[in-house]
Amino acid sequence: MNVFLFVNPLSGRYDPGRIASIVNGFKGYGLQPTLCEVRTPRDVPAYCHTIHAAVDTPLVIIAAGDGTVNAVINNLLPGRATVAVLPLGTSNVLAAEIGICSVEDGIKRIIAGRTRSLPVGLLELENVSHRFLLMAGIGIDGAVVRDVRPFAKRHLKQGAYALSAGHGALNWDHTLITLCTPEKSLTCHSVVVCAASRYGGNFILAPECDLFSPVFTIVCVQNVRRRDYLRLAINLFSGRVDTNHDLFRIQAREAEILGRKPIQIDGDFVGYSPARLRMVADFAHIIV
Repeated sequence: MNVFLFVNPLSGRYDPGRIASIVNGFKGYGLQPTLCEVRTPRDVPAYCHTIHAAVDTPLVIIAAGDGTVNAVINNLLPGRATVAVLPLGTSNVLAAEIGICSVEDGIKRIIAGRTRSLPVGLLELENVSHRFLLMAGIGIDGAVVRDVRPFAKRHLKQGAYALSAGHGALNWDHTLITLCTPEKSLTCHSVVVCAASRYGGNFILAPECDLFSPVFTIVCVQNVRRRDYLRLAINLFSGRVDTNHDLFRIQAREAEILGRKPIQIDGDFVGYSPARLRMVADFAHIIV
């Protein structure tokens, strides 16, 4: 089997000794992973091009956080790769969604080899498109991610997002956007298009959403007031988001956002709406 191991030295839990141990562990099971070291998303395309030029059905292991996973997913060819994740990033929502509790657990799952078909979301902006595995946040969510400083993220980890959110609360955006699906149109202040149940770690925003189902759960915040977002955050962090009556939920395979708001996907800022979003079924297989 042709195995490729992506690592990011800038990831939150990166340790060279740990990576060497992981590589040696795989060798003990007869796997010889090729190491792909990436520091920014710009480093990923060349590796993926080389992988697909050499191998029809690679096993691509990403030992990093959600941002690196997203960069790799955006550069793989549809329908060819099997993907696996080892949680070594600042944010590891995908690993949590699968149920991977540690690097060691992830390695055991890779060796066992059980897979499931993986759909991905596709975000289409005016001149560019991006794939995502977890969520696309339009509005306040996108602004918080946009305004996180790399230095703060590196040193404060998740605290960097709280710092950015506090800054956003002082410079509040009252503008609205329109969400359009085949069944309904809504005026919203913010929208989170969920392809998975979790948000920001182990917090459940869309309990009905399934990573392996090609259907979005779209969570709409219609109220503009800051105190409504504070109540939403408290309910999210305490596991009571399903009791929040300020949210409107729609399930759909596609949607359109009208109006201008910042957008983040899988924890990275990518641009501004208007945008179209749709599900792409059977994009890859993923180790579970």
